Amino acid sequence: MAKTVEKKKSKKPKKQTKKVQVRKRKSKRSKSKKIWWLKPLLLLLLTLFLVLGGYVFYCWLKMPDISKAIERTRLPATTILTENGKEIESYGGVYSDVVYADKIPSYLKDAIISTEDRRFYSHFGFDFISFFRAMAVNLKNRRYVQGASTITQQVSKNLFLTPQKSVKRKVQELLLSFWLEKHFSKDQILTLYLNRVYMGAGTYGFEAASQKFFHKSTNDVNLKEAAILAGVLKAPAKYNPVSNEKNALLRARVVLQNMVNSGKISQMQMEKALNQTIGNKYYDFSGGKYFGDWVYNEIGAYIGEKNTDINVYTTLDAELQREAEAVLKEAVEKNRKNNVSNGAIVVLDNSGAIKAMVGGVDYKKSQYNRATQALRQPGSSFKLFVYLTALENGFSPEDEIDDKPLQIGKWKPENYGKKSYGKVSLNEAFYRSLNLATVDLSNKVGRKKIIEKAHKMGISTHIANIPSVVLGSSEVKVLDMAVAYSTIANGGYANWPYAISEIYSKDGHLIYERVFDEKKRIINEDAVEKMTTMLKNVVEQGTGKKAKLPFFAAGKTGTSQDYRDAWFVGFSRGYTVAVWLGNDDNSPMKNVTGGSLPAEIWKKIMLQIEKQ
Repeated sequence: MAKTVEKKKSKKPKKQTKKVQVRKRKSKRSKSKKIWWLKPLLLLLLTLFLVLGGYVFYCWLKMPDISKAIERTRLPATTILTENGKEIESYGGVYSDVVYADKIPSYLKDAIISTEDRRFYSHFGFDFISFFRAMAVNLKNRRYVQGASTITQQVSKNLFLTPQKSVKRKVQELLLSFWLEKHFSKDQILTLYLNRVYMGAGTYGFEAASQKFFHKSTNDVNLKEAAILAGVLKAPAKYNPVSNEKNALLRARVVLQNMVNSGKISQMQMEKALNQTIGNKYYDFSGGKYFGDWVYNEIGAYIGEKNTDINVYTTLDAELQREAEAVLKEAVEKNRKNNVSNGAIVVLDNSGAIKAMVGGVDYKKSQYNRATQALRQPGSSFKLFVYLTALENGFSPEDEIDDKPLQIGKWKPENYGKKSYGKVSLNEAFYRSLNLATVDLSNKVGRKKIIEKAHKMGISTHIANIPSVVLGSSEVKVLDMAVAYSTIANGGYANWPYAISEIYSKDGHLIYERVFDEKKRIINEDAVEKMTTMLKNVVEQGTGKKAKLPFFAAGKTGTSQDYRDAWFVGFSRGYTVAVWLGNDDNSPMKNVTGGSLPAEIWKKIMLQIEKQ
């Protein structure tokens, strides 16, 4: 019995050991099951880190030469001049004195930092607090409401001098911000900012802005003016006092309140500042401001990147420019009741030189250039290309075409007045601007040829190959229409509009001089002669009678559907003038046709040219 008991006792521990081992193996397996994902996660994180690090390194390698980017404290100044040397506008760092952060009034510096980057003197180029706050605000509003760029990041952006938006660009900006923080003091970074930032109205840098806005140096601005300058930074086009004084003052109040909140000024100082006077605010918005902006944006195509202050001599006739601006403004003001709110004018000579350009009736209210940027339907003024193509393809002005009702698919064109005239000559159809006859002619000639002719003569926009295109349904630019008609005025030679004659450095070194290319004929002489006679008949006995002059005049009217656009384009005495009237919102005018106001404006400009 004893042995039996012993055996039982001796077996018991062995069974317990086996169970413990099983439990241990189960425990190890459960632990391994719990952390099976750890290794793949680590591999994924490592891969992402390597990819991200590699991309950042790639962005660093592709950055432009930083030393060259920062060696110019301010942008080179550009002064645009008329053909007689009268200043039209100045851009960039016009005033050569560099503004230093440690030299400007302390309240100007406080206004900038309180509004743009409160932690500028404590962060390392990137502000995490501002970033996450802006992200929360934007997510809450489900749209971009608030930004978080530091002054250092804005300097980085300005140094690149390109508007491109991309992940690569943002990474490079951040890298450059860190580089700037390492190699420059905060005041040196702020100095770069003060002299390079865009301030609206064509100015770069605080000194240029202060001179243009208040006719005084930054060293002399009062607290209210300092707040206006700092307020411009949020949206230069919207808050600069040249374009909108009301917005500028409202924004200045916000800046002053920011200074109060940050403890830089008291509430009493803010109230006193709001009552301070602003320096000389007079600014002449006439004399070719739209033209000046257009030329400034074209300079790079002539001389590449500007690395010195330059004077740009243009083709603009100052006297003719002011007359064109005055005539357009007067016509629009007198016809507000007819829902006429805007217009544009381009005057070219036979070489393609732009002698006048009016991009709108109020440059202060809107810098949008309707002569070069707006796309509008030309209406019947497009018929030039239809009839000219026909003349070049065997038709003569006396040949007859059908002016009778027709339908192409769902499109059913009509004449003005909803009448049809049966058999008519090309000449009559053109000077009476008959739509039905024009569509019939286009079917005989072929729309593809007509579109090719329009492009060849200077229309740069896309022209849709649809039946209604021959009546002017495809949108064009006012400048392009002037160029196209000038190819008839100059005898059938290709014309390219130009505005820059010479470019000099400030010290008088010639950088660019226009050289005229050999003329290239694009319209045969016979077609030019016949087309000129037909255009002359429009003025003498057709829809353009209000443009009639005591001397030779030729042109064509154009009116788009529902009176949304009204045109007159024509030439006389070596000049071609294109006139457009309409509304920016594309709303209809009240019975304003190309043969009414535009023709009258055209006539006044031509008479002014004759006086000179």
